[in-house]
Amino acid sequence: MTAKNNPVVVGLDIGTTKIYVVIAELSNDDIKILGVGKQPSLGGLKKGIITNVESTVTSIRNALNEAELMSGYQIKSAYLGIAGSHIKGINSNGLITVKNKEITQEDVTRVIEAAQAINIPSDREVIHVLPQEFIVDDQNGILDPVGMVGMRLQVNVHIVTSSKSHLQNLIKCATRAGINVTDIVLQPIASSESVLTAEEKELGVALVDFGGGTTDLAIYVEGTLKHTSIVGIGGNNLTNDIALGLKTPMSDAERLKIEHGCCFSYLVNKEDTIDVPSVGDRKPRKLPRHILSEILEARVEEMLNIIDLELIKSGYKDKLASGIVITGGSSLINGLAEMSDQVFQLPTRIASPKGFTGLTDLVEDPSFATVLGLIIYGARQTGDVRSVDSMSEKFMDKVRKIFNF
Repeated sequence: MTAKNNPVVVGLDIGTTKIYVVIAELSNDDIKILGVGKQPSLGGLKKGIITNVESTVTSIRNALNEAELMSGYQIKSAYLGIAGSHIKGINSNGLITVKNKEITQEDVTRVIEAAQAINIPSDREVIHVLPQEFIVDDQNGILDPVGMVGMRLQVNVHIVTSSKSHLQNLIKCATRAGINVTDIVLQPIASSESVLTAEEKELGVALVDFGGGTTDLAIYVEGTLKHTSIVGIGGNNLTNDIALGLKTPMSDAERLKIEHGCCFSYLVNKEDTIDVPSVGDRKPRKLPRHILSEILEARVEEMLNIIDLELIKSGYKDKLASGIVITGGSSLINGLAEMSDQVFQLPTRIASPKGFTGLTDLVEDPSFATVLGLIIYGARQTGDVRSVDSMSEKFMDKVRKIFNF
């Protein structure tokens, strides 16, 4: 039985190909899944960017209705994931003089504000300012300086910004679907919450969130986020390549990718065949499965090489002792881990969210990594988790600023 007085958190993941909604109840250290909604995006997004508000709102409402019927709750607010090629991540630093020698929370707030004093274009909005480390006088690597004694306090931060217009459209779609946005969270950060371990983050790990429209990268070293980037290529590119290469409709190309796809041709039996539907009234054809594999192998190798260049450019590739963790809706394609091992020359694992109770059989899939990460993120926000029917005042201030009211 669900106790109605327990805190409830809702995650909303508006993806290029799917909309996910999860309702969860918090009890001590337990997160119980009560309701799940999953609906196609109906063509309202492209590479994470909203291109049709009406169809996106319809998709959100459909997913919300599904989750509400399953859980018995009426959703009023949710934590919302954001991604897309418009997202930019930069590193910055701030420096202040400590007023009374002993560092207080006020000093921490001031130094983080100093780190944000950089030139950000007027068409962009800051969605995250994430401290990487504090430096007290000459002592670095400090995660929480409050209570320490020092004269100078410095912080290195990772700042994530979004296109202001896309952020406006995203919030508008959620609002028109009847949802107040409690907070906005970068999708790879959310996914990291649900699939990475604290040990992996400490030793160094790269999370690759392989979605339908984009592939998102988040790098953690020494327990903190060091780098983020969004690559505008994803599972939809694989489907499109199959449709063109095999001359088959997109819907059948997607099915062939899921049911028979393998991106490492070495693993495919040369004798295997697949039935490929033709366009129009033409008869289906029987083709060797390795042709499908060769199409996928070329594109996946290209995608992983782009990610590898991002890893090298970040300067952290040689610090990834835990290797690569791949998640997201497009990560289940056969051979992806083997291809990743070959391209990155680092150990790879394909990750699904774990550690939940309730309707776990519906969500233990890499495609739910982001929405379940949003649940964990929400659970950690003290004072916000019970207010599921209203936005936090801090985020409401941000919304007023974005919409200029």
